[in-house]
Amino acid sequence: MDATIQKLLTKISERVRSIEENYPELQKYLDETRITLPQSNDDSQIDKKDLEDYLNSLDSMVDEYKKAP
Repeated sequence: MDATIQKLLTKISERVRSIEENYPELQKYLDETRITLPQSNDDSQIDKKDLEDYLNSLDSMVDEYKKAP
């Protein structure tokens, strides 16, 4: 697996864990934002852009929540 993709997956895992621990009220939205990763390793590719977009959506979700009154 590409090192960049591995780093993105690590960041995503950390962000999800942070949301679960610090913003439990946002957990219900994690399933809605979660991307579908390939189920097998045959010819499947994890798209770097999709992972980056997902990470950005997690960050945006927390940022918007912090701004809410």
